[in-house]
Amino acid sequence: MPPPPTTTERPPSIEAHRIAFRGDGGVYFGVWIVNVLLSIVTLGLYTPWARRRTIRYFYGHTEVAGQPLEFTAGIRSMVVGFLLFAALYVAMEVAGHTGMDWIVGVIMLVGVLLAPWLWGSAMRFRLFHTRWRGLRLHFGARWREVYGASWPVFAIAAVWLAAGLALSQMVDAAQAEQRAQQAREALSPPAPQADPSPTGDAGRGPGTEGVKTDPTRPGARSEADTEAAEESDQITLTDEELEELQAAIAAAQAASDEDEATRDADPDADPDADANGDSTDPDEEDPLPRPTWAMGGVVLAALFLSVLCFIRLEFNYKRLLVTRTRIGGQPGRWKPVFGDFLRIWAATVGVFLLTVLALVGAAALIAVLAGLGSVLNVLGGGGGRGFGMVLLIMLLFFVGFFALFLAGSPALAYREARMFQLMWNNVGLGAVARFRSGLRPGAFVGLRLKNILLGLITFGLYRPFARVAEYRMKAESVTLHIKGELDQLVGRMEAQQNQGFGDAVADALGLDLIG
Repeated sequence: MPPPPTTTERPPSIEAHRIAFRGDGGVYFGVWIVNVLLSIVTLGLYTPWARRRTIRYFYGHTEVAGQPLEFTAGIRSMVVGFLLFAALYVAMEVAGHTGMDWIVGVIMLVGVLLAPWLWGSAMRFRLFHTRWRGLRLHFGARWREVYGASWPVFAIAAVWLAAGLALSQMVDAAQAEQRAQQAREALSPPAPQADPSPTGDAGRGPGTEGVKTDPTRPGARSEADTEAAEESDQITLTDEELEELQAAIAAAQAASDEDEATRDADPDADPDADANGDSTDPDEEDPLPRPTWAMGGVVLAALFLSVLCFIRLEFNYKRLLVTRTRIGGQPGRWKPVFGDFLRIWAATVGVFLLTVLALVGAAALIAVLAGLGSVLNVLGGGGGRGFGMVLLIMLLFFVGFFALFLAGSPALAYREARMFQLMWNNVGLGAVARFRSGLRPGAFVGLRLKNILLGLITFGLYRPFARVAEYRMKAESVTLHIKGELDQLVGRMEAQQNQGFGDAVADALGLDLIG
């Protein structure tokens, strides 16, 4: 008897849905120019409304599996967050301009302590008000987790505090050494100066007055010659010049008598004080010493540690954002490691150095060509031999002005593209969905350079078109892969979301402060 046939369940199929962006640069230009003009007219108070209009435009034109995203935030929370941030900024500026440095320090300390709360609150707000097919996103990280992931913020503050103390001690030691050197120079006797005249009365020391000079000695002068030389050195003054000189001497004597009378009236007064009572003693405040290699080493070490802490902070925040975000009850899945972030930053530094070398090479080539043109012009007997030098100076000034900006832009664009690629190729949604990104860093860098060039030519008016182009390239490079049919998956996620609806209470408390 043959065995009964076995029924094998087929694995669920994988559906691929490429993200699409339906926005247009010309349409967004209208949104952007209105936001800019109203922000200027209202002195920045229109910023929350401008941000909401911008977010709604990009969300509403981004389609995931044929359905657009939604941003449902009201304006009240965004205005409250903006006013809180503006109040802190204005308070710090006023305190800084009025000399109340301790208030500035307190505000900065409070800002450092509240930075994790601000980030977590902003992420809560943004994700809670993001919808797709009726499904909302939920950021469920606890504040303990947020502050635990924010340890690099406090590490950066500790690094610069230690660096400041070390630099202060080095400056004090250098100033003490300067004072000691000045004291040694003041106490040391002046070096004897040799008399340049080998003969005559000027070359004789004290006590030799009236000693006759032997006229037969070689190089000796007679008394008649000496008296004639002294008479020729005398200055003859007219009566008017003599009166002016006597008046100046009398004025100086009167000023000296007045100073003595003032000192007698107030013995405790500072003799080096000016008319306003401020001391004019140059030795009262020591000048800053020259920088040393040790000082430079402290600053470089602090910068290096700060960069490492910043990279770690970026990694911690992105990992926490993905792993603690849910949509329809499905948690986020995270695969990148900290080493991936370090490699991207190292590659970014390499791109920056290559860009600098390319700019230096271009500047050198321009200089050689301009110099060669000037030489050929001179050899040819041309009258405009200075044109090459003028052209060289103009081009070098232009290259030097934009060198740092142009060197940093490709590196930043490369880092942005690599980080976007790393994130979307290594995150997913539980066991039911994953993402893949086909963004090419080289193409994105080329688009960024094109946008910068067009922005310079149009004096910034190309910015909305550039933003739409970059957003489109990144969004349309992402493909969503879903295990099973989309409608069935969405139905299950909606049921799980309704069961966990109480989690939305914490999300609703978020304030839009960042992002």
